[in-house]
Amino acid sequence: MLTKHLVIVVLFLTMIIFCNYSLAQNVSKTGTTAGNFLEISVGARAIGMGSAFVSLSNDATALFWNAAGISKLKQTEVILSHTNWIADTKFDFAGVVLLLGEFGTLGISFTSLSMDDMKVTTIEKPDGTGEFFSAGNLAIGISYSRMLTDRFSIGFTGKYIQEKIWHMTATAFAFDAGTLFRTDLLGGMIIGAAISNFGTPLQLEGRDTQYFIRIDETKKGSNESIPTNISLDKWELPLFFRIGVSTEAIKTGNFRLTVALDAIYPNNNYPSLNIGTELSFNDFLFIRGGYQSLFLDEAEGGLSFGAGVNSKMLFSESIVQFDYSYKDFGKLKFVHSFSLRVMF
Repeated sequence: MLTKHLVIVVLFLTMIIFCNYSLAQNVSKTGTTAGNFLEISVGARAIGMGSAFVSLSNDATALFWNAAGISKLKQTEVILSHTNWIADTKFDFAGVVLLLGEFGTLGISFTSLSMDDMKVTTIEKPDGTGEFFSAGNLAIGISYSRMLTDRFSIGFTGKYIQEKIWHMTATAFAFDAGTLFRTDLLGGMIIGAAISNFGTPLQLEGRDTQYFIRIDETKKGSNESIPTNISLDKWELPLFFRIGVSTEAIKTGNFRLTVALDAIYPNNNYPSLNIGTELSFNDFLFIRGGYQSLFLDEAEGGLSFGAGVNSKMLFSESIVQFDYSYKDFGKLKFVHSFSLRVMF
């Protein structure tokens, strides 16, 4: 018993030290990566729990949080998630998980950040030229996971990433990897870890950086029709490592209280902690709460709440679950997220 408690204490102290390592850093590297839509939390359930989900990952949103989690699913599952994101943008996620029996579990996901078209303006025409431009990001991922033992699973995701604004496009390829391990501690505490977005950099290319110049005005025959192209810098993806623990702190006939804690170490900010809880009544009604970005001095907001309902479809084995979450962003106000899960 002493050994078990010692392991728990060491694990939690390691996570706290891991996050407070930032105190020795003077530069957070904020704003040094591209493709930052890849950091937006997926799924109203996870967001309602303060985005402390790397060790839970027991639904189709594991395609984002920790691909090892899809091996825990018992049924084929489809999830659709929508978030009214900051500055009138829209964040959407769709995923499907297919069970392949003894061959493992396969998943496909689609992520999108979009906005309404905007007017093209110039100094001469500040009210608009009559043209409109669009901007948006997307990522398409294929995941595979399997149980190596009855306690340990692994998962991998390969994804294609694209950022686009008007006639400019940047593309990249990235790789995620994750693990889950169920222990005998605290009634089956789960330890999860995942690394996300290890891949190639993004570099915008397109005709918006093309124009014409005159190379040498002193030479006869020189003209202003020499085509040239501005070469833009390459930007790394937001690479981050998550490690977390979760357990069912209370489990009775009707109620179950799940507690989760995640430590996050990104390449474009200081480390931080996320903490979340979920209270379940008969696996039908769910109440959630959490806090994101603990120990991050310049974080905006962080408090989140959520709820969900789960019921079997009439005369079938299919299960439909609807989840909602509210997340406070401080000066940026708040965002609402909605998710629909179908299990069959």
